[in-house]
Amino acid sequence: MTGRELRRFPDHTFGQVFTTIKCECSSYLPWLENRFKRAGGQVQQRKVDNLQELSNSYDIIVNCSGLGSKLLVGDTQVYPVRGQVLKVEAPWLQHFIRDGDGKTYIFPGIHSVTVGGTRQEGDWRLEADEGDTKSILERCGRLEPSISKAKVLSEWVGLRPSRRNPRVERELVQLQGRQVPVVHNYGHGGWGVTLAWGTALDAMRLVRQCLSEKPARAKL
Repeated sequence: MTGRELRRFPDHTFGQVFTTIKCECSSYLPWLENRFKRAGGQVQQRKVDNLQELSNSYDIIVNCSGLGSKLLVGDTQVYPVRGQVLKVEAPWLQHFIRDGDGKTYIFPGIHSVTVGGTRQEGDWRLEADEGDTKSILERCGRLEPSISKAKVLSEWVGLRPSRRNPRVERELVQLQGRQVPVVHNYGHGGWGVTLAWGTALDAMRLVRQCLSEKPARAKL
C-alpha cells in the first residue's frame, strides 16, 4: 500500500493491496450439488452413527464427515474451531479489508457484507455470542468506521472441522465380515473451500486405486 492508502489505517505500519475472488458458499454449494446430480449422482440424507450401517450397501466408502469423524471413525485428532460472523447491510463498501491476524475482516458480497470474526479452538457452541458480536463490530469499526452505520442483518456461527493435518488417505475397514476400502477426506479447518478441489482430486485418485485393486467378480 502507498503511504496515502495506509493513512486510512493509523494502527498499522504495513499493508498490501491485491485482487482476488470470493466464493459465496450459499450459491456455490447448491451449484455443486446440481452439478453432481446432472452427472448422475444421487443424494440421500440420513444419519449414520457407525460405518457398519453402510457395509451391505457400498463397496467403497468416502468419508467426508468433518467433525463427525470424531465419533464415526474414532478420530481424536479432529476438533472444532468456532467461527462467528455478522451479515450487515453496507452497499457502499466495495473492497475487502483484512487485518494481519486474520481474525478481523470485512468482505463485501453479492447481497450483504460479511464482518468477522472469531477463531475459538475446542469451542462447540453453535449459538451467537453477544460478546463476540460486540467485539467484531468494534474491531471492524476501527478498520472501517462507516461500519457503525450498517444494519446488522444476521449472526452466523459455524464450526470449522480442524485437524493438525487434513486427513486424505485410505484404509481397509472390517465391516460385517468383509474388508471395505474407506477413503478419508476431512479436517480442512477454515480452508475447506480453498483446498476442496485439490483434496477431492487426491481422494478420487485413491478411490480409483481401490477400484483397480478390487478382485474381479465371476460372471458365471
